Amino acid sequence: MFHNVKYNKAPAVLPEPARTSSTRAANGIAAGHAKAKNVIQSVDRALDILEILKESRALLSVSQVSAQAGLKVSTCHHLLSTLVRRGYVSQDPRTRAYGLGNKIFDLADARSRQIDLIEIVLPLLRDLNASTTEAVHLAVIEAYELATLVKLDSLHAVKVDSGTVGKAAAAHATATGKAQIAFWPPSALDALIQQKGLTRFTPNTICDYAQLRADLAQVRARGYSEDHEEFQPGVVCIGAPIYNRLGEVAASLSCSIPAQRANAKNLRRIRDLVMKTAAAASQQLGHPAPQFQGRQPRKRALTNHY
Repeated sequence: MFHNVKYNKAPAVLPEPARTSSTRAANGIAAGHAKAKNVIQSVDRALDILEILKESRALLSVSQVSAQAGLKVSTCHHLLSTLVRRGYVSQDPRTRAYGLGNKIFDLADARSRQIDLIEIVLPLLRDLNASTTEAVHLAVIEAYELATLVKLDSLHAVKVDSGTVGKAAAAHATATGKAQIAFWPPSALDALIQQKGLTRFTPNTICDYAQLRADLAQVRARGYSEDHEEFQPGVVCIGAPIYNRLGEVAASLSCSIPAQRANAKNLRRIRDLVMKTAAAASQQLGHPAPQFQGRQPRKRALTNHY
């Protein structure tokens, strides 16, 4: 295992399924929650209000919030006033409508700092290693350098040495690298190439900028990356991006297979397992949806947010 980047440690916590406003109204959420054991009614109602404001694209009036929460207007107004005073809800001084406050961002940032990428993804990588029986990797890109954080060796007697020598400048030639830079804006990709170049590692390495951009477009469209002996002769890799809670690509994982075992059937099986593992990792980092294909995630900065 490689620990090239320091991370804070915290247990993995899967987000609970969101409750929609329509569900609240239909089920009489305020009354229903009051009957639950070990539930403080006022806290439960305040959290319902925050979730209602989270789901709304526009500011809401007190009557709109109270209707969706199943609360009396007076009760809802008292709860909103308390949340405004504490900074978790904001109120437009002109319309008197309500939205989420800046304190919500503080909570989200604090949670991001607490998440340990390796601690969360390592159990999933172990499962991937066991199910594929091949070498697997977890990587990030920091300051334009590809860094392998975790490497688990193949379980086969015949295995590939997918070491890290030279990988710092090999984002364009590796499955882990391409799974990340495919989602960068053109300006960041240009900066990467200016910093690191397009080094040729094997006869299959993509060293032409136009060809690389076409290859990365395919990565975005299908949701996974491939390295067909582009970094090491005799080694085929399949990678997939890992998304954070903001919908940004924050890391990637991959599986390396010796060319003699990289037949079409085996590659399909491993590709599916890699993508499922990346989707599970994304969910544990707070990404709300399963791994999405053919859709553009948010453009990320070069500083990771987990």
